Amino acid sequence: MKRHRYLLTICVLTTLALLVCILSAWVAAESQSSLKGTVKFDGTAPKPSRIDMSQDPLCAKAHSSPATTEDFVVADNGDFANVVVYVSDGLTNHNFQPPAEAATLEQKGCQYKPHVLALQAGQKFDVVNSDETTHNIHPTPNNNREWNMTQPHGMPLEQTFAREEIAVPVKCNVHPWMKGYIAVFKHPYFAVTDKNGSFEIKDLPPGTYTITAWQEKLPPQSQKITVGSGEAKTLDFTFKR
Repeated sequence: MKRHRYLLTICVLTTLALLVCILSAWVAAESQSSLKGTVKFDGTAPKPSRIDMSQDPLCAKAHSSPATTEDFVVADNGDFANVVVYVSDGLTNHNFQPPAEAATLEQKGCQYKPHVLALQAGQKFDVVNSDETTHNIHPTPNNNREWNMTQPHGMPLEQTFAREEIAVPVKCNVHPWMKGYIAVFKHPYFAVTDKNGSFEIKDLPPGTYTITAWQEKLPPQSQKITVGSGEAKTLDFTFKR
């Protein structure tokens, strides 16, 4: 009988603990907000320029058609890709731990993929060389340590950025046309627009924030927004030259 009572007590306590966990997770989920939106370009966007890769035949043969620059990636309807959208003011907690998953920058076809990469300070940063040729990756930050490393095909390369910086130019000293940007944040509330100009910032705590959109060739834009507990908000940006 005592054993049965003991087992019953354990079952009740386990069930209560499970219910507490479920309730806590539900409350946390309900209290988080999200922000979605799009970034557009209004007007006639500059046409991509053709990249001459003839100095390295291994780069040239990686493309069935001529490669082009990616500083303005704008669809016919104005959808603007490669724009970094992030919380620039309003967060009260800045002690955010970096995610365990690494951010990856790939060198493919002698171009950086993605052209604009966003990650968190302290997050592992993997650089991959998928080309048959040798590359040299050279970020030139103002608020982080500068480094310059040669990377043959298949050699792993892992680094980190210690401090927030928007955005770090990155280049290849071997192939001068290779250019990109790395945006480093001290919090996880950021996104980079896709080919449809869309972005989403998840799990945003309730509050009033300044949201900034950064593009490598145009002045940044900012808007204020207030999000309530569990609220899904939308916010759109439009750039012009």
